[in-house]
Amino acid sequence: MSFEIKLPLFEGPFDLMLFFIERDELDIYDIPIAKITNDFLDYIHHLEKLEIEVASDFILFAATLMKIKSRMLIPRPELNESGEEIDPREELIRNLLEYKKYKSVVEELASLEFEQLSKEKRGNLISELESLSKLEDVDAEMQHVDLYKLLKVFQKTMSRMASRVDETMHTVIQYPYTIEQQKDFVLEKISFKNQVPFTDFISFKPDKIFVIYTFLAILELLQLSQVTIVIGEGYNNFWVEKTEPIAAA
Repeated sequence: MSFEIKLPLFEGPFDLMLFFIERDELDIYDIPIAKITNDFLDYIHHLEKLEIEVASDFILFAATLMKIKSRMLIPRPELNESGEEIDPREELIRNLLEYKKYKSVVEELASLEFEQLSKEKRGNLISELESLSKLEDVDAEMQHVDLYKLLKVFQKTMSRMASRVDETMHTVIQYPYTIEQQKDFVLEKISFKNQVPFTDFISFKPDKIFVIYTFLAILELLQLSQVTIVIGEGYNNFWVEKTEPIAAA
């Protein structure tokens, strides 16, 4: 024989907590944390047995309950600035009361919505949608679109795609520069001077791609400790110097 177990589903961990409190007629200001923790974990274990995915907020809430439970077992309670004992359940109670307040408001709004909807006249759905579309100035042709017309449009579109003769072409441009080439260029320039401003590299060939490759080459030489950079004031104002090799001891 087989039997089926049905568990009520809750919107979140606070919803489940309020269910336990109302079911057992507990005082929300004096929650028996051990009992609530056991009930909470038991509910999660039942979900796992039924192969129902447990949301992460339920797992986090269970960990929070166990943390509160462990803090209440500590023989030396925590004290606030006034020397009064701090109740580990204080934040949990505050959040529960806040959730309960918003939940009651949502339930009241839902009942008002239901009453309002029951007062609205309900007619033929198709004619109602057509009247709404006319009010919104929707194209009249869209009101009478059916599956057959959509299939005809799809067939024409596919036929047009199949009869295309122009192929999409992509042009790949190979730039006449390489990082290694620009590294040699930079080292050659700084071999004649102690310092070479970066503006000299730009003025040599004011081409955007050339400047980018040159700048990347300088960065790689800097990483290889073959050059150093002296920074000045203003934009693009730095000098490139050749690093002197360190003599072996």
